Amino acid sequence: MNRRDSLKALGFTTLSAGLILEACKPGAPKTEEAAPATTGAEAGRQPFEVERDKKLNGDKFFTAAEMATITVLGDIIIPKDEKSGSASDAKVPDFIEFIVKDMPDHQTPMRGGLRWLDLQCLNRFGKVFTDCSHAQQIELVDMIAYPAKAKPEMAQGVAFFNRMRDLTASGFYTTKMGIDDIGFAGNNPNKWTGVPDDVLKHYNMQDVKAGV
Repeated sequence: MNRRDSLKALGFTTLSAGLILEACKPGAPKTEEAAPATTGAEAGRQPFEVERDKKLNGDKFFTAAEMATITVLGDIIIPKDEKSGSASDAKVPDFIEFIVKDMPDHQTPMRGGLRWLDLQCLNRFGKVFTDCSHAQQIELVDMIAYPAKAKPEMAQGVAFFNRMRDLTASGFYTTKMGIDDIGFAGNNPNKWTGVPDDVLKHYNMQDVKAGV
């Protein structure tokens, strides 16, 4: 299953508008490369904004173990394929780390969801998520990735996975890698070559283009 098919199967249809705005604002880290240190004045930004983003980029929220889980889970959501890299190749985990600091409402649900994931794996497989085999990881993900099919007792996991999927997709598809992956060309200048021949023929104006 390729990336687009897997996202479609997981129910991904739209990105969170709020997350996209955060990803595109000047202070957000650039995925696919490390976030550069902010020095000096930046055009169009107040000093307090620059300092705030420097602090956000310098602080750490997730532990190393949590970041490892986010990395594995992100690559399950957007795996590497023949066309482009995975979520971690686009440095989506760094994006998620920044977003939860910039939008603190994500912190408790994300940390709680990561712990829920490990507890489920410990109960089922005797080890935390990152130590499970890929097949075991997919087995658990399948239980929470499809809300309409999930059992009621998996509700917390479903809510967590929905959030994780939105963050992952928002991070990936606001990078050059993600934009190239969906084939978005943006606004490109066109070269005018005159009215198409079929249009001229439809209106019996072929001689106009010929200069007659």
